[in-house]
Amino acid sequence: MSFFQSFNLNGLNKRFAHSKLTKAVASTLLIVVAVGCSNNAADATNTEVVSNKQTVASTNVSVADNDASVVKALQANLAASGIEETITSAVPTDMEGIYWVSAQGLPSFFTDKSGKHIIQGQIVSVGGAEPIDISANLVAHSAKQALESVDKKDMVIFPATGATKSVVYAFTDVDCGYCRKLHEEIADINGRGIEVRYLAWPRSPESVPKMEAIWCSQDRNAAMTQGKMGAEVQAPSCANPVQEQMALGASLGVRGTPAIFTESGHQVGGYLPAAELEQAINAYK
Repeated sequence: MSFFQSFNLNGLNKRFAHSKLTKAVASTLLIVVAVGCSNNAADATNTEVVSNKQTVASTNVSVADNDASVVKALQANLAASGIEETITSAVPTDMEGIYWVSAQGLPSFFTDKSGKHIIQGQIVSVGGAEPIDISANLVAHSAKQALESVDKKDMVIFPATGATKSVVYAFTDVDCGYCRKLHEEIADINGRGIEVRYLAWPRSPESVPKMEAIWCSQDRNAAMTQGKMGAEVQAPSCANPVQEQMALGASLGVRGTPAIFTESGHQVGGYLPAAELEQAINAYK
């Protein structure tokens, strides 16, 4: 059984197994997760005309401006196609007639005003001084809410040294080379006033028990450091949030590790040296 199959069938995100839409929206993300550790900022940019790093976020969006008629139309069209999903909002974007859709247990996506088409991917506005990602702030708002809902006791937190100037959430895998490289700089990162909140994102079946052992350790911070150094971490089995955090990452569009989010919900990419990470965080303040 592949990791993609086990992710669907073994409860890591049960919603991905039960409907046509969840499979269609989530399958690409999950397949990429299974293939290996990559710099998340660049793992899927080979076919993009404009990369994420070349765009800026649109400022002309309102997450509160939900169009109930689009939600109703999309929900009806899905039901007509035998798809049972709960659509929570449809927000107009800078592209006329295109809406940003949020749904329970799914990565967000675009639809048209009729609710008859589902569009995945990045929409970039060009023709001005610089390319503009029209969905960036909408994506960030959803991510911010989701990350804030995670209890701190369910994370492995490396606090800032001295005053806390910034907080980042990092989906991590103990067997990921880029994750290990990031953790090698944890003292430097913390020394810059940045608190790092780790969330579990094992990319293979072999990594799942290793991550669970870290979360079940009495001293999670020490266990995380040992694991990132390649040491075997042993701990009694316990109730842990690893599977829930994997599902959370999938719903946020995580495709590789490390996947780093700011407090504002903006994803700043994968591994960045401490100084560059600080700059990336400050860009969203």
